Amino acid sequence: MATVLMQIKVKPKARASSLMQAPDGTWLAKLKSPPVDGKANEELVALVAEHFRCRKAAVSIKSGASGRMKLVKVEAS
Repeated sequence: MATVLMQIKVKPKARASSLMQAPDGTWLAKLKSPPVDGKANEELVALVAEHFRCRKAAVSIKSGASGRMKLVKVEAS
């Protein structure tokens, strides 16, 4: 079981959702959802799960749930 920790910078209210890796190893997530009632966090978890082809339950936000810089843990099997 491999575990990946990702540093993700989130930009809410984007035109389209996307997840890209920057040259320095950090990730940039553009999300359609606004940062209200955890909607952006839910979309981020779904986007990361889709990118790594794993279940949403395998993706968790370890820190930064209310900020733009998030530490996300992915447990891939």
